[in-house]
Amino acid sequence: MSTHETYEVSNKIFTLPNVLSFIRLLMIPVFLVLLFNDFNLAATLVFAIAASTDWVDGQVARRTNQVSRLGQLLDPAVDRLLMISGVAGLFFIGRLPLWIILFVLIRDLILLVGGAYILERYKVRVPVIYLGKVATTLLYIGFAGILLNFPLLPGLGVCDLPWLPGFSAELYSWGFWFAYAGIILNIFTTSYYIGKGLQGVKRARKQEASGQEHG
Repeated sequence: MSTHETYEVSNKIFTLPNVLSFIRLLMIPVFLVLLFNDFNLAATLVFAIAASTDWVDGQVARRTNQVSRLGQLLDPAVDRLLMISGVAGLFFIGRLPLWIILFVLIRDLILLVGGAYILERYKVRVPVIYLGKVATTLLYIGFAGILLNFPLLPGLGVCDLPWLPGFSAELYSWGFWFAYAGIILNIFTTSYYIGKGLQGVKRARKQEASGQEHG
């Protein structure tokens, strides 16, 4: 959610954006079953549809003023689960290098655990920025391309590192270029989120100290 806009946040549970998030959550096991049974095209379609609803439910929430507290927690949590399911599934079927899944898992762990801690302890919430959504979209497109696994292209042959598809001479999926772009953007956005979180914690600590002095 953009840092430049504010919306009235409700306590409603059954809103259209939340229903879309629940549907996206239910699509994750369907995607994994299709993937592990070699239904590449069907798995790609399910993953693509699930990923697209991330953008849809956010737009619906803002345009219809249905932003809810549950949605603020559910939407990013389902995003993380879908992303983790995508990279884990691709890793287990041998199409994704280990370093990419480690990057995604460690990043999401930092954001999930760190975000939950500062929200619980200091009541600090770091809003999602537009660039973060772009990074996530690039990763989704990349993983969908790797899922589809067609067409396969000859690598650039600039190195002999098998864990860098596209740069080695081996055949690779075009989706890796989108994945690389998403990873680079994610490095910048994660640094931003961490910085904003630390700033919020610092302000909260000052307020706590000020309250104790006057108390």
